[in-house]
Amino acid sequence: MKIKSATFVMSNSDVAKCPKEPIPEYAFIGRSNVGKSSLINMLTQRKSLAKTSGRPGKTQLINHFKINDEWFLVDLPGYGYARVSKSQKKTFQKFITNYFEKRLQLVSAFVLVDIRHEPQKIDMEFMQWLGENGIPFSIIFTKADKLKPNAIKQNIDIYKEKLLADVWEEMPNYFITSASKDIGKEELLDYIAQVNLELKNSR
Repeated sequence: MKIKSATFVMSNSDVAKCPKEPIPEYAFIGRSNVGKSSLINMLTQRKSLAKTSGRPGKTQLINHFKINDEWFLVDLPGYGYARVSKSQKKTFQKFITNYFEKRLQLVSAFVLVDIRHEPQKIDMEFMQWLGENGIPFSIIFTKADKLKPNAIKQNIDIYKEKLLADVWEEMPNYFITSASKDIGKEELLDYIAQVNLELKNSR
């Protein structure tokens, strides 16, 4: 898939006010500072479509971007924000939960994980929550340019072992990416294109 157009549509914290168009929607979420905004900008080839920041917790609303006039890319607030108050955390978590539970247009979530770190409890718990609520998702390992191929394989094997030891019968679908090196871009966009095609053919 080639992205020809990527347009910011709206930001809000109320799922009821999200766009009404019945087109597929893909939500990107992860811990703060996992490289989500950089990945979105890499996928869309727009330098500042999603605002990047060295300060974790920059995304604090549900942000809708319309891609090729065919589907929505949704940039969600990170979980585990380092520098926001407890009341803000509760507010964010409430509307993130509402989004996943109520958004009918949602086709799949992408959970971003920094490949350099061992499995984090907060990521595992969030993936488990998605699974328990029947929400399809893929894992996106970010910052792959920071590791050598052997270390990437080793870290993914650790994730597999951890996920299969906990609640999963098989490893969820996953992608290896790097925003700075364009790694994983084609695979991820082709996957979305394939899912969109399947949805179109099933109507």
